[in-house]
Amino acid sequence: MTAPDEGGIVALLERLVAFDTQNPPGQEAAAAGMLADTLRGYGMEASARPVVPGRANAVGILRNGPGPTIVLNSHIDTVPVGTGWTGDPLKLVERNGLLYGRGACDAKGPIVAMAEACRMLAADTAAWRGTLIAAFVADEELNGTGSKAVAAEFPPFDAVIVGEPTDNAVLAAHRGVVRPLIRVHGQTAHSSRPYLGINAIDGAARLLGAIRAYDRDLSTRRHPLVGCACVSATRIEGGFADNVIPDRCDIVLDRRLLPGEDIDTAMAELQALLESADVIAELVQVRAAAGGTETPLNSPIVQAALAAAARHGASPTAGGLTGGCDLVHFRAAGSPGIVLGPGSLDLAHKPDEYVPREALTQASLIYRDTALALLA
Repeated sequence: MTAPDEGGIVALLERLVAFDTQNPPGQEAAAAGMLADTLRGYGMEASARPVVPGRANAVGILRNGPGPTIVLNSHIDTVPVGTGWTGDPLKLVERNGLLYGRGACDAKGPIVAMAEACRMLAADTAAWRGTLIAAFVADEELNGTGSKAVAAEFPPFDAVIVGEPTDNAVLAAHRGVVRPLIRVHGQTAHSSRPYLGINAIDGAARLLGAIRAYDRDLSTRRHPLVGCACVSATRIEGGFADNVIPDRCDIVLDRRLLPGEDIDTAMAELQALLESADVIAELVQVRAAAGGTETPLNSPIVQAALAAAARHGASPTAGGLTGGCDLVHFRAAGSPGIVLGPGSLDLAHKPDEYVPREALTQASLIYRDTALALLA
């Protein structure tokens, strides 16, 4: 088999990190065009496919006779750069074998490792039969727009590998999330006569106590791969003047769902919590909603990935992702899949994000050999 080109992997990552794809607004189209050109250079049919203006997926297809269809999927967009960086976050820098830059592990690192797997597979078409698809997508960080478009365009795939930082471990499940905006109501009054009003911030404090109790109840719901369900308050805003009793306080909740938990059921539980609490509150909007999912551990994609991971020195046991990702959209369309990629989730979304150089090469080999096992 063709060996991985470590220098080429790093060079592609350097090019990709230089594209500013912070989401919002994303603006992945230029990066998607570069990735499509790269895949085309490997012999794949490839194009940048617009999703919405300024945003596009890079999709490459290599048809190599009858057989299964395998998809390598990861996302081009990143979270905002934020503060605290010791260097330019859009310029890849290597220090002691670690490659620093925004998206280096989440998830431009997985993209370049997947692209390298495509290069190796395209160079050795006599070793496999079927169809290989690379789908590098827009808008994973907020709405999953890119992967939803890919899942809708094609019939169900035989297997999907979603590239996220997992330290190259095989993850067969992930949690979902629903984020409601709750508004607590009160009544304004002069702050020197608070008894004439109803303080919405005080009401929010009581509601937060009820939410903490709800979180304790959720901790008893457990999944063997992803742990327990949970809920947290992640944002709060109230009041409009220093000397006025506030008549409104908004709280954003982050409710993490286990595979099999229904979004509507979770929202009904939150609504019941609002109705039972000693506050006047309403659900204003749902800011994000995506379910959790899992792939059976005995499925071919999980077993093939575990064997490849063990062969190349990664964890030989399956786990689960505590966060969410795009696998749920492919599972909803009927495609089994896993999550696997270089880098640590502990470093994602933080300043000085990095991925080990050797982890990129390791990932490319795991992706390649997993595909080979399924396309034998």
